[in-house]
Amino acid sequence: MLKEGMFIQERYEIVGKIGTGGMADVYKAKDHKLNRFVAVKVLKPEFREDEAFISKFRVEAQSAAGLAHPNIVNVYDTGDDNGVYFIVMELVEGITLKDYIEKKGRLAVREATSIAIQVSMGLEAAHHNNIVHRDVKPQNIIISTDGKVKVTDFGIARAASSNTISSNVMGSVHYSSPEQARGGYSDYKSDIYSLGITMYEMLTGHVPFDGENTVAIAIKHLQEEMQSPRKYVPDLPKSIVQIIYKCTQKSPDRRYGDMGELIRDLKESLVNPEGDFVQIAPLTSHAQTVVVSKEELEQIKNGKAAKPEEPVEPDYARNAYQEGGHTYYGQNPQGNERYAGDPHGNDGYDANGRYGRYPQEPEEEDGGVNKKLEKFMTVGSIVIGILILVIFLTLVGSAAGFIDLSFLAGGGKKAETETSAETDAGELADVPNVLGMTREEAADELNARGLGLKFGGEKTSSEYAQGEIMEQEPEEGSSVKKNTEVVVYVSKGEGEFALTDVTGKSLTDAQQELTSKGLVVESEYAYDSKVEEGKIVSSRPEAGAAVNAGDTVTVVISKGPQDESGAEMVAVPSVLGETAENARTILEGLGMYVKIIESYSAEYPKGQIMKQSIPEGTEVEPGSNIELEVSIGDLEDHDSGAETAGSTGAYYCKVTIKLPESGLPHEYAGEDVKLTVEQDGEEYVIVEGVPLDFPYSLEWRSDSDSEATAYVYITYSDGQKVQIQYDHIQMR
Repeated sequence: MLKEGMFIQERYEIVGKIGTGGMADVYKAKDHKLNRFVAVKVLKPEFREDEAFISKFRVEAQSAAGLAHPNIVNVYDTGDDNGVYFIVMELVEGITLKDYIEKKGRLAVREATSIAIQVSMGLEAAHHNNIVHRDVKPQNIIISTDGKVKVTDFGIARAASSNTISSNVMGSVHYSSPEQARGGYSDYKSDIYSLGITMYEMLTGHVPFDGENTVAIAIKHLQEEMQSPRKYVPDLPKSIVQIIYKCTQKSPDRRYGDMGELIRDLKESLVNPEGDFVQIAPLTSHAQTVVVSKEELEQIKNGKAAKPEEPVEPDYARNAYQEGGHTYYGQNPQGNERYAGDPHGNDGYDANGRYGRYPQEPEEEDGGVNKKLEKFMTVGSIVIGILILVIFLTLVGSAAGFIDLSFLAGGGKKAETETSAETDAGELADVPNVLGMTREEAADELNARGLGLKFGGEKTSSEYAQGEIMEQEPEEGSSVKKNTEVVVYVSKGEGEFALTDVTGKSLTDAQQELTSKGLVVESEYAYDSKVEEGKIVSSRPEAGAAVNAGDTVTVVISKGPQDESGAEMVAVPSVLGETAENARTILEGLGMYVKIIESYSAEYPKGQIMKQSIPEGTEVEPGSNIELEVSIGDLEDHDSGAETAGSTGAYYCKVTIKLPESGLPHEYAGEDVKLTVEQDGEEYVIVEGVPLDFPYSLEWRSDSDSEATAYVYITYSDGQKVQIQYDHIQMR
């Protein structure tokens, strides 16, 4: 074990131990040559004596060092220092996906899909460099503090898989592909299988195969069908369930062809969650569940199932011999059953997936005719006879008018037993005009005609509003085969354009006009004797200013002329140094609306008012709003962990809370609001019984890094109440 302050190769200074695994310990270190912090993975002593493993470890670590991708923990250096074998890697501050799943129980679909896409992109880069991970699992996936997902332990996994290492060291049997569990050749499709298992665990909080020991789990990977993830989460979208099924097929041929295909389906699932776009190859005889032989089961139990990663010359080819004019390739351990094969043509796998030997019946001749050939000729004669009979009966039936053969010319209906894809393959459909529609509307229109929709991207447009389809390929009226995907491009609004003048219009009309151009509309109220109550007085920015889609425009709504009925003005007192409770009592007694926000202060003790928005002595009318800033103590005291959750802690977030543009029973006009934050099952009240200015900046500190949820409760003047929920608030 390395100690703090020790140096490796007089370059890497050990700062401290940050983790340990089955094969290595991980340390944080300072690279004095490049002046940066790195992670140093050091092999445990029990692996340092295995020269074959060390040699393989060096080669694979050097290969992994050639990878550079945002979703891969990059390897900078590898070597040994007086028998200490190490890998220098990128230091990623964060949490493993395994720990993240355990903290949250299970992940939301969009979050899990986003993580899966990033992992797939990292693995895709590795596969393009002919590097297969072979140990994809949540423990080898890190989520950094800035939300980036990175895959780690490239190289060390491959080195381990080429040696006899017990499963308790690898710790990966829950995520191993059937070919890995059987000890056969594994490639990039094994990574796809393991990622599918990882996705299953992210979405459900469970692994699909579990057991009392590693042997039992390995056999389940080989023989048992996976239970649907909807057993744990019934409302999972159809597309993500199908993606998991395709990733975890027993036969590698039925999985995704590569990571690029998987990434495309994952992205499509985000915009079309219930779509039926995932295509799984039909089950064939060679893809059935494999029964493990007693011999292989014994190998799995003894941990000796691992084979070389690359195909080698099979045993039967080295032990070939001639007998009776035929070539045979070796014999079984008992010496009483001959094995035959073609080292140049066959794939060398038997029914149980074993490579190199498979039994065949010895060819014997009888009267100069090979028995197999004789059997084939007999069966062939029967088949040919049946075909001739069928053709004869068909022709007779056609002549008598009982059978319609027009389908041979392309005009008839196909058999009802064909699949829908085969039925539509030769049929044509006219492409409709979907310009001006939303993606959802276009998808419905296209699906009704047997066509699909593919999202091509976003473009600026002065003709089409944001969210409307502005281009399509093929164009309207084109004749295409059914099941063809029509590519659509969606408008993201104009580029830079002049802001429309909305003064004098109602808020509803102004919102419709501005949001149609992709602008975000916020509102506030002011007295104005010249503009009718409820109409727009002005806007920020002003009319004619250059804006872009996505910009925020604040419109000022007239409250009508100020009441001049003789209501007395009130002088605002100073409440600095008062407690928040006393300050509220004083000001509300004058008829003012009080809003309290929290802030750090080294000058004012916690709980005292340190700032007020209206200076002392200012005369205002009753009903005016005033904002008070209350101290929550010194920031240094908060960082020490002395305060309670919500005012301090190791984790922090600052989010802007906006009211939804639609769906509220009324326009918000300064009604009383209650704002709470819920985290780890506890609810904390931020403000209550006061109006808020939206968008509202919510600041929150906590000792927990789990996601928080904010709730806004509004009580309208007519008694109606509404609750607005803001999910997935990330702590940093």
